[in-house]
Parts: sequence; structure tokens; C-alpha cells
Amino acid sequence: MIRKNSAYPLQPPRERGTWRAFALALVMHVLLGFFLYHGIQWQNSTPAGAEAELWTEVPDITTPRPPPPPVPVAPAPPLPDEQADIALQEKKRQQQEAARQAQLAEQQRLQLQAQQEAEAKRQQQLAADQAAQLAAQKAAATKLKQQQQQAEKLKQQQLAEQQKQDQLKQQQEDLQKQAQADAQKKADAQKAAKAAKAAADAAQAKKLDQERRARLAQMQGMAGGEGSTGNGLAKSGTGSGSGGTSTSPGYADKVRRMVRPKIVWSGDTQGLETVVSVHCAPSGTLLSATVTRSSGNQQWDDAALRAVQLTDPMPVDTDGKAPASFLITLRPAN
Repeated sequence: MIRKNSAYPLQPPRERGTWRAFALALVMHVLLGFFLYHGIQWQNSTPAGAEAELWTEVPDITTPRPPPPPVPVAPAPPLPDEQADIALQEKKRQQQEAARQAQLAEQQRLQLQAQQEAEAKRQQQLAADQAAQLAAQKAAATKLKQQQQQAEKLKQQQLAEQQKQDQLKQQQEDLQKQAQADAQKKADAQKAAKAAKAAADAAQAKKLDQERRARLAQMQGMAGGEGSTGNGLAKSGTGSGSGGTSTSPGYADKVRRMVRPKIVWSGDTQGLETVVSVHCAPSGTLLSATVTRSSGNQQWDDAALRAVQLTDPMPVDTDGKAPASFLITLRPAN
């Protein structure tokens, strides 16, 4: 720390016995003055002498000559003891003055040294403060750089994560598209399989119908050969009818109401008539259905036969049993 300048000037330290020395010096000066005064007074006293008259020729002098100047009287030298005391006092005074000057110079030197040391400390403190400030600025710059690097690294990580998420999303979309494509392929395959199965079933049904038709024709031939009589086959002029052994009058309408909605036909309706022979179990389970008389239109015959096959089981009669066999005559609706 720098010591502030005092409001009072620097003063040498007081020596002990200063007033006593001053009093002794004053006494010595008074004594010295007294001795000097009396010494000079003693030298100026006129000594006693003899009087004499001398007669000489007086020269002719028009102007008087000035009197001779008085002879200066040298002061009486001081006594040896007084000179020694004066010299001692003067030497002592000079020593004291030299000591005071030396002490003052030492104080000034110490003060200057203290100021220099304080200035050096201040400069060191200032340098330390500047170094600390520079270090703080450098640390702040380093920290800011690290924060920027961390922010950039985090940004890169976020970008990489976003790209990864985009890739995963794209992969999921591709997987979904692939799954949809696979599902579509599977559906197409199942549809094709169903279509093939339907075609195979239709071919099998057609083959069964042909076999049933052959068996029915064989049975009808056998019945005609034996000359049997009874309730024969009946036709209905309304386009659907039924006949058979022990059937009630309303059974034909019951069969018609069940078969007609299942006929799917959008072609020509003129002159088409198909007779289908049906064999059932007592519970109404369809055993066989064959076309016994074709209309001449194969497509209409197939539609009529398919409608009969879809009506399984057949309705039972009033006695709670279905007829064993009967014929159905089918025509397109006008």
C-alpha cells in the first residue's frame, strides 16, 4: 500500500539535551562578548608619558598637512581556554548539524525507499491484476469456445439423430409398402386360389350333375320299363313348379320362393325353360340336382342348376319331411 503524504512536513527527531546545550552556548557567547569588550577597552587606554618641547626651523608651509591616520588597534586575542571552548562548541555544532543532515538524509532516503517499494508493490499488484484479468479473459474465451464446440457437437448429434430417424421412418414406410405389397400379393393369390377353387368346384358340381342326370335317366328308364303308375312329374306353367310323391298343393310355391331369388341371369328371357330333377333326404338335405331337359342355352341351364344347388336344404312338406324326388321347371322372369 502507498502511504499517503502527511499534512505535516518531515522533521528530524529531537535530540535529548537540546535546550541545555542552547543555554550553555548562550552563556558562552555572553562571556565571550564580555571578555572581548574588556580586552579592547584595556588596549585603548592612554599610557602615561613625559612631555618635551623641540624647537626647529619652521618651514614655510602655506597649506597645512593632514594628520596621519590612526593606527588600527588589533583586537586582543581570546584566551586559550575560550578559543578551545569556542572551537569545541563549533565542532560540536557542526557535528550536530552534520548528524541532523545525515539523519534527515537518511529519513529522506528511507522515505524515498519506502515510496519506491510502495510503487514497486503497486506496479506488481497492477501487473498481477492485469495478469489475472488477462487470465480471466482467456478463461472466458476458452469457455466460450468450449461452449460453441459443445453446441456444434450437439447440433451434429441432433442432425445425425434426425437423419437416423428419417432413415428409420423411410425403412418403416418401405416395410409398410412391402407388407402392403405382400398382403396384396397374398390377397391376389388367395383370390386366384378361390377363383381356381370355385372353378374346380363348378367343374366338380357339373360333373356331379352329369352323374346325377345319368343316374336319374337310368332311374326314369327303369321306372318306365316297369310300367309303374302313380303320382308322376308335374309341370308348372308359372315357371317353377314341383311334383312328386305325396306332396301338398302348396309345396311348389314354397320351393319357388326359395329358388327364384338365387337365380342370377341378365341375358335373353325368350323361350328359355329348364327342367331340373332334385333328390333329397327326408330332412331336406340336397342329394343331387341335375338338368333333365335343357333349354338350349347352356348359360341359363347353369344359372338355374346353380340356384337349385344353393337351395340346400330344401324345404320340408306339411308332414315334416321333404319329398324324395321331384322336378322343377324354371323359366327366366319376364
